[in-house]
Parts: sequence; C-alpha cells; structure tokens
Amino acid sequence: MYRLRNFMRETLGMADGDIVSDEIFCLPTDAESTYLTNRMPETLDCYTFTLVRQGSLTLLSGDRELVFGVGDLYIYAPGFPISVVSASEDYHGLCLMADEQTVLEIPVVRSVIRAAYFPLVELSRARLHLSAEEAARLERWMQLAAECLRSDHLFRADVLRELFTLFLLDVMDFMEHSLARRRLSERTEALFVSFVRLLPRHFMEHHGIAFYADRLHITTTYLSRIVRQVTGRTVVDYINQMLLMEASWLLRSTDLPLADVAARLRFATPSSFSRFFLRMKGMTPKRYRMER
Repeated sequence: MYRLRNFMRETLGMADGDIVSDEIFCLPTDAESTYLTNRMPETLDCYTFTLVRQGSLTLLSGDRELVFGVGDLYIYAPGFPISVVSASEDYHGLCLMADEQTVLEIPVVRSVIRAAYFPLVELSRARLHLSAEEAARLERWMQLAAECLRSDHLFRADVLRELFTLFLLDVMDFMEHSLARRRLSERTEALFVSFVRLLPRHFMEHHGIAFYADRLHITTTYLSRIVRQVTGRTVVDYINQMLLMEASWLLRSTDLPLADVAARLRFATPSSFSRFFLRMKGMTPKRYRMER
C-alpha cells in the first residue's frame, strides 16, 4: 500500500530520519509542489484535507473535474483516484493528511467517515466551501499540527491525534450548518464504519461480499445497500480498489515474480490476476512493472 510514509519518502523526497510521524502530516502546497501528487502511481491510503488559501486549484476526481477557490476545503478519502489538472501561479494551500490505519483507531472515527465521504455523496463533489471565519479556524488547527511536527514534544503523537480530532469535529460542525443532506441512521453509520475497519485486514484473503456481510451479521444485499447509500460505490468497488492498490505497490516496490504476487493476493491463477489487473489498470502487470 502507498501509505503516508511512502508518500513523504517517495513523492516529497524526505529521508526516513526526517519523518517524525507516519500517522499525521501537514504541509503547505503551492502551484509547483501540488503537481507532485500526480507522481503517486496509485491512490493514496490516507485521508487528506486541503484548504485553499490563495489562487485556485483544478482536480480530476474520478471522472469529474472540480475547481477549488479560496475558502474551499478539498476532501479526499482512500480509494478515489485523483490527479491535478491545473493550479494558478499564485495558488497556495495547506494540506492535512492522516494514514488510514491511524484514522480507523481514533475515537471520533465516525466523524472521519462522515467528513470524508458525505460531501462526495450528497454534493457529488469533494468540496466544502467555508466562510472566512471557518477557514481561519481550520487553518489554525492545521498550523498547530505543523508546529507540533517541528517540535520535540515528548507526547507528539498524542498531541497530533488530538489536534486532528479537533480539526475533524470542526469540519463536521461546519458541514452540519452548510450541507442540506439526509440523515443516515446510527445503525447505517455503525455498519459502514465496521465494514471500513474490516476491509484493510481481510481484502487479500476475501474478495467476495459474503465474507464481510457474514462478519457483520447482515445479508449481502443489505451491506451493498449501506455502502452505496454512504459512498455511492459498491462493495466490490472497494475490494477491487484495495487489491489494485496492493498489487501496484508489490509490482512497484518488490521484485516478486508475478506468480508470487498473484498468490499473495489470493488469486486462483497468475492469469486470473493478470486479467484483473488489465481490467482495472488498462495494462498488464508486466508492462506496469517495466514502467516503474
């Protein structure tokens, strides 16, 4: 998987000794640095929140081209491929990133899920427009996180998690006031969060819906309905995206034979893995590896 540490090391060029946290990271972005996002060969296994402070930014999220201006918060959830189309010369932003595994363990994980996914579903776009006061408040939390990363605080990891939690609670508060969306039931939210928790631990061994539905003690139809209701995507979409991310990571970062990659991901045969990869990526695993 392309985890937060991989992003900092391979995309930003940071040395391992300079990475003080592989859970939460905050960095300023400009017109030049934001194009580094396109160097990531696959979707990033992190939740990210980018606040536009100056200029404009145009992104391709899935099949949608989205334009962000001053006061807009761009929200990214793992599994949604993105690329930067353009950035104005005067673009400046601030990006707060959290590794998915870290996010799933924090107490307000439900707020994370809602903050990350609901704008995508309810607005059909990954954008939250903020007032000047709201943007300033979020920027303050992000700056504090950046300061904490530069400090030698003995409890830096705990402080970062608390700052991220406070940031998320504010995002949710702003959403409640600005998004006219339907209310999901407590059970729907709880089941979706449980599914998101299960997936990273089991996707390599279990490629079908039935396993996850069984673990949640619900029917496959009900699980499919919940996932589509919250995210607009299917369970199979999620499983396949996780498999693709892991396969791409193994092909890029290791020299494992294709047969071993297929076996690790529990494909019945190397040829079935190759067909899957070609369908998802548009090229064979061999060609993909040659282009690394």
